[in-house]
Amino acid sequence: MPDTLDPSDVEQLVRSRPGWSLAEDGRSISAELTFSSFADAWGFMSEIAIEADKLDHHPEWSNVYNRVAITLTTHDASGLTVRDVALAKRIAGALARRGYGEE
Repeated sequence: MPDTLDPSDVEQLVRSRPGWSLAEDGRSISAELTFSSFADAWGFMSEIAIEADKLDHHPEWSNVYNRVAITLTTHDASGLTVRDVALAKRIAGALARRGYGEE
């Protein structure tokens, strides 16, 4: 199990991910993303599902029509770890390839 990030690393993670917010308890980050259509939102989720499996680290998320709500945390570490940083980078890359900024 990876160690949790120190507070300065958490701050850097949030600063580097516009549109993401840190939970009050400091143990997770979350964002709600809006896509042009349900199909686009689902395609994004499919891509991230594959990447999450590769990392063996899976987000908490939900989808309603063109919106995807995502929360990243490492449950067995009770906070944010390098695994969350890696998945956040893959999410940012998938959004950039689709022409979306993180909202």
